[in-house]
Amino acid sequence: MWRFICIFAAFVCAGTPRAAPYVPDDDAIVLERLPEQADPALKALRRMRAALRANPQNLDVAAPVAKRAIEAARATGDPRFLGQAQAALSPWWKSGDPPTQALLLRATLKQSQHDFQGALADLDRLLTSSPRDPQARLTRATVLTVIGQYDKARADCAALQPAVSSLTFAICDSAPASLSGDAEQSYQNLIRALQHSAETAAIREWGETLAAEIAYRRGDARAAESHFRTAFELDPQDAYLRAAYADFLLDQGRPRDVLPLVRDKTKNDSLLLRLALAEQAIPEKSEAFDRHRDELAARFDAARARGDSLHRREEARFRLTIENDAVGAFALARENWTVQREPADRRVLVESSQAAQKARP
Repeated sequence: MWRFICIFAAFVCAGTPRAAPYVPDDDAIVLERLPEQADPALKALRRMRAALRANPQNLDVAAPVAKRAIEAARATGDPRFLGQAQAALSPWWKSGDPPTQALLLRATLKQSQHDFQGALADLDRLLTSSPRDPQARLTRATVLTVIGQYDKARADCAALQPAVSSLTFAICDSAPASLSGDAEQSYQNLIRALQHSAETAAIREWGETLAAEIAYRRGDARAAESHFRTAFELDPQDAYLRAAYADFLLDQGRPRDVLPLVRDKTKNDSLLLRLALAEQAIPEKSEAFDRHRDELAARFDAARARGDSLHRREEARFRLTIENDAVGAFALARENWTVQREPADRRVLVESSQAAQKARP
């Protein structure tokens, strides 16, 4: 789905000096409270992981852990949950012939980690043996859309149509169709499906968010905001939605409206970036901006050190817009473009390229 954002950074940052890392002098000092402490669903995941430790080779125990961890990563934007999902699947991670359930989960996790070619290889294999598997078909359409193979994505959506609701099909097809010269018709199809849908709140929120993005790309900011607000009412916790809505507000010159949307979600790197971008545009927030700029730089440095593969697009935007490092931003954006080709990837690539050309003597 369109909810998978960015890859790892590999470029030395430029800009202001960074503060030295804080090292506590007492082992009892709490550095961070993990999200499991406050969320009942995440507490359940922790209990499931404990059960898995007692029986790590049982796929019936491992699969729900992996699925719940992937869902947690998408909801929170915390990549540590992806590590938990991969750990749950470790007995089947390198298997050449895993069970179908493990193969689908492995492909889904690879997609979330932006190993798109690995995900496609697993999905191709799965669909060869189970061509009517709707989740595999939808996941492959999603991956193909992200990497810009729109005709192939739409073919998968067409094959999926008999097995899913009209709204799920409209969402599947509208994403690639809207990016390949059919934005108006795909938007209208999606709106009709939303109007007549009895789907779950999660599916409708997905559709409303996609409708907002298509409407905004078509130049209809009023419709886009209406869709964003409806999506937010359906699921105010969705991290991708918050980031997309924040980007819309920043483009509209409304940084103050971004603050309440993201200021309590700063454990998520993407949302911390949006907070810093909003603060950058508000003079009285200069101290908070400086603090959050340094925190972002430290997070990107740490991600690079541990081989994190989820930050390339976001760091390119950070280098360009906050650190004014157009050349470094363009290097990151160009590297990112070789992996994924969504509208946000194209935008940061074009903007950083133009800025880098102006920066050259």
